Amino acid sequence: MRFLKLQGPFCRTCGIASVRDMTSKSLWQGWWGVGSSIINPITMLMNIGPMQKFKRLPEPQPGPGRPMDPGKPLVQRPAMLMLLLPIAVIALIIVANLNSTEAKANVGACVVNNGTSSSPDVKVVDCTSSEAEYKIVGKIDDSTDDSQCDQFEGAQASYVYEQGSTKYTLCLTPVK
Repeated sequence: MRFLKLQGPFCRTCGIASVRDMTSKSLWQGWWGVGSSIINPITMLMNIGPMQKFKRLPEPQPGPGRPMDPGKPLVQRPAMLMLLLPIAVIALIIVANLNSTEAKANVGACVVNNGTSSSPDVKVVDCTSSEAEYKIVGKIDDSTDDSQCDQFEGAQASYVYEQGSTKYTLCLTPVK
């Protein structure tokens, strides 16, 4: 992560060109790190203030120096596509969580074990499907104690899931 700052007297055109250039670089290069992915949007929002100040300046007067070319507006630059990166990552995380077995594994749903009893790979399936092996008759959140399945009528099997801080037990009965 780097913080760059330009100082100096700027004419309207040079100031706009500088802000556009630096924001474009932030759009392209600013997401590659955990801290950067948090700081980068804040930095780009902070660039709005200087941009507005530069836009209020009068047009440059002819003189010895030549103003910078402001180039295309940010929304017309290819780097603007990188703004979609964090949106795409967040969308992927949401979709992955919505499609997880945990999100779909509710009482009344049916599951199939595509793995073995010692290494299960349980997936939620439609109860009318020929794949359906078990029906969930109980779900015990925040527990890996499958002996609690005795409290659910018809429970003959269980599936214990534990990954990170997420854990639950599914109490299952065979589909007839």
